[in-house]
Amino acid sequence: MKNNLRVLLLATGPGLLAPAGAALAQTAPAAQPALALQATTGTLPLSLRQAIDYAVQNKSTLLATRLGEQTARAKVGEIRSAGLPQVNVSANVADNFKLQKSLVDFGALGGDSLTLSSLRQNDVAAAQNGQTVNLTPVRVKNEAPPAPPQAFAFGLQWAGNTSASVSQLLFDGAYLIGLKAAKVYEQLAQKQTQQAEIDVVEQVSKAYYSTLVARERLQLLSRNVQRLDTILYQTNETFKAGFAEKLDVQRLQVQRNNLVVEQQKATRLTELSVALLKFQMGLPQSQDVQLTDQLSNALVDAGALRQRLGAASFATGAGDAGLGPVPTAPTTPATTTDQRDQDQRTALSGARTGQLAAAFNYNNRIEFSTLETQQALAGLDLANRRAGAYPRLLATAAYGFSGSAKTAGDLFAFRGPDSRAGNGFPNQNWFGFGNVGLSLQIPVFDGFRRKYLVQQARIQQQTIERGFETLRQSIDLQDAQSRTTLINALDVLDNQKANLALAEEVARVSRIKFEEGVGSNLEVISAETGLREAQTNYYAALYDVLVAKVDRDKATGELFRKANN
Repeated sequence: MKNNLRVLLLATGPGLLAPAGAALAQTAPAAQPALALQATTGTLPLSLRQAIDYAVQNKSTLLATRLGEQTARAKVGEIRSAGLPQVNVSANVADNFKLQKSLVDFGALGGDSLTLSSLRQNDVAAAQNGQTVNLTPVRVKNEAPPAPPQAFAFGLQWAGNTSASVSQLLFDGAYLIGLKAAKVYEQLAQKQTQQAEIDVVEQVSKAYYSTLVARERLQLLSRNVQRLDTILYQTNETFKAGFAEKLDVQRLQVQRNNLVVEQQKATRLTELSVALLKFQMGLPQSQDVQLTDQLSNALVDAGALRQRLGAASFATGAGDAGLGPVPTAPTTPATTTDQRDQDQRTALSGARTGQLAAAFNYNNRIEFSTLETQQALAGLDLANRRAGAYPRLLATAAYGFSGSAKTAGDLFAFRGPDSRAGNGFPNQNWFGFGNVGLSLQIPVFDGFRRKYLVQQARIQQQTIERGFETLRQSIDLQDAQSRTTLINALDVLDNQKANLALAEEVARVSRIKFEEGVGSNLEVISAETGLREAQTNYYAALYDVLVAKVDRDKATGELFRKANN
């Protein structure tokens, strides 16, 4: 039981034109219903919340982790069972085809004389029934020389035994500690499952956002192809009328061919994104899905997000609102030396203000909570090994029957105390026995084995304690990295949104000028190329914000809570 306990204790990784400065939240509205456990034969409507729910319930890696949690519960039950009564029933039959013999010195029993006594049948029956029989000995002088020790076989060829025994643990220090460790061990298994669920939520969220962005970009490319087809048709008609050159038509045709190829690539990438989402969910690839969320469902106020992150406001240079239409002459900033020093210290400290650092709770991270549970188990393991010096007390009881005979058939006759032979003598061949008692086991000296086991447990506990500081530093680094990455992604998104608006305006004006005959075909092609580049950069920045927001929520320990809201 102590070995099992030690194993238990040691078992312990339409947002295209959204307002400037918009960022992306992690979850869809909470009003959406959860997804059913089983996929359907038709197209499956899928929101982000439904995708997460399905993955948490059906992802194969999570199912394996939950099986480990069930194993932990069974292991706890195994430890607890040691304190319940232990009942055993046994039976055996032996053929002593060669009986063991022992030397018996019969001469030592009587010396140089023999002791004789008269033996009657009633005396034999009374003795077998447990009564005391007094016989009058008669000593006869033995004139013959004493005989040497003679070989004598005890028992008969066939022997049998059957018994039932019961034992109940009354006191064992290791068992008492095991009861304390049972609940902690279950908590550790649950936290490991929760860690796996957090990883699944992260993977599904990123895959879902990737599919949303790919789908929106594909729709935009389709609109670009339609718009370019209109321009190409108008240019071709103008060429037929003699007011445009064939080179203008060919340039637009090349532009359209390139755009169609890009559209085909985007289609395949969108299909790949959907396949990745199905994989992260544990959904069969043959199942058709329809994403019901829009990028607009995840838009939040970037200003509030920046304020929560402790980042600079738009007016100080962050966001497209701080860019300004036309640069002006630089002015000397009105910041004092103390303010600059404070800004430098804030940046060098990981860009987290004292207020945010004070509000950060390490227990929000499941890794920290798991390490605390492992520390508690290490303490119980140390106590368990120390408890090896305590005595162990058990109550025992047994009852059974044993028998013997010259033949197998005679052994299984099962003759009791009332059985008599033909001459009237009892011929009982099975006899009962029983006992009750206490068993006290006191460890005295084990060659210092327990001493070294305690040392190992103490070192393990100290190792876990050192791991807390390492984990804190790692969490602080992840917090600073995720915060900086998200702020930078927001800045890039704001900038790319502003560039997209400018590129759309330039393309719009270029098309008007070309249609009015005051602009060139090259100007339209250049504007369209710049627009597509701005669109690509915008969607890349959009996806970076989505991923950075998921990473930020995971770093602060809020990912699982937000996914369940």
